[in-house]
Amino acid sequence: MFNQIRLRAWSEGLRSQPSLPLRVQLWNGQRLDFSPDPPRVTVHVPHARALRYLLSPSLYNLGRAYVEGAIDVSGRASDMVAVVNALANNMRAPLPTFGLGRLLGALARSHTRKRDAAAIRYHYDVSNAFYAAWLDPGMVYSCAYFDNGAETLAEAQVKKIDHILTKIGVRPGHRLLDIGCGWGALAIRAAQRYGARCVGITLSDNQARLAREQVERAGLGGLVEIRLQDYRDVGGQFDRITSVGMFEHVGVRQLPAYFRRMATLLAPDGVAMNHGLTTTDVDSHGAPHGGGEFISRYVFPYGELAHLGTVIKAMQEGGLEVRDVENLRRHYARTCAMWSDNFEAHAERIKQLTDARRFRIWQVYLAGCTHAFTHDWISLYQVVCGKAGRDPAAIPWSRRYMYAQA
Repeated sequence: MFNQIRLRAWSEGLRSQPSLPLRVQLWNGQRLDFSPDPPRVTVHVPHARALRYLLSPSLYNLGRAYVEGAIDVSGRASDMVAVVNALANNMRAPLPTFGLGRLLGALARSHTRKRDAAAIRYHYDVSNAFYAAWLDPGMVYSCAYFDNGAETLAEAQVKKIDHILTKIGVRPGHRLLDIGCGWGALAIRAAQRYGARCVGITLSDNQARLAREQVERAGLGGLVEIRLQDYRDVGGQFDRITSVGMFEHVGVRQLPAYFRRMATLLAPDGVAMNHGLTTTDVDSHGAPHGGGEFISRYVFPYGELAHLGTVIKAMQEGGLEVRDVENLRRHYARTCAMWSDNFEAHAERIKQLTDARRFRIWQVYLAGCTHAFTHDWISLYQVVCGKAGRDPAAIPWSRRYMYAQA
């Protein structure tokens, strides 16, 4: 009875707001529509106990309920995320998090080699076939780069790699370290087109295995080495260093040490780039409405996003001078939208490659990332840097060289 009263109050409150393309189908056959137009999202509530998720509609609560099968939701993933965000916005008071965010944050700050390796395996060792079903043919799992937005995903990913390698001035014979090399696309491109000698490191067995196969297939065994290795264990010196979509796993408190390690590995006149996600919250909190908690629990265990200001400060503390910063938020919104569309288009195949729970996690995660980038909750920055305190003659006069036609 109490839940029915709460449901009636919730429903009346929602109807006082702008129409929402939502239908709620209850276990007793009752149907609630919140728009005169046909619904784009239908939430199926199988029993009265499941009402608690609907009546406390944060991205975390409803996301968890959907992933764990406590409720069922039909509709396009992008519409699902937009509707849930609208429901969360409609709440008149902040929702309690029961300390989960603080607990996950404390765990995230405790980064060890063992814990970081386990987190990477959880996220990346689903299966190579799973990722291949929705990524581009080059298996590039990071923000693409668009000149005008009309490029295919494959074209934009090649442009991104070339944009990075041009920015840091890769030349034939340069020794390049790619921290978090994924399936090897950047290292292969750097060797194949730019003549660099590359070392790519990853903590994912699946990534390392396929990357090595890709290297051999390209005939680049003499130029590219793929290692299963933690960045803290790399030795030697490199003319160029890239870190693309990796430092989110490092931990905010560990960033100065991470960049200090990068500075140690960088040759005196070397150039490095960090390409990674940042939060737009100045206090480095997660996405609103429990979105960050959902990602911490289901997608990126122990992952943390720092604000750009924190990143730049940590680079300076680590002995690096920031030379160039570029915001690619629009590019990542486009990239995630294309990934999400690919995921939806190949849903039946993907369901055969993984279990229903993981399918739902990734379905809402990719659409949620699109929403987050579009609404400026998170961003993506490429930061070019070199060792601090060096002669400025090594720094180009302008940024024109970054956009020169190859």
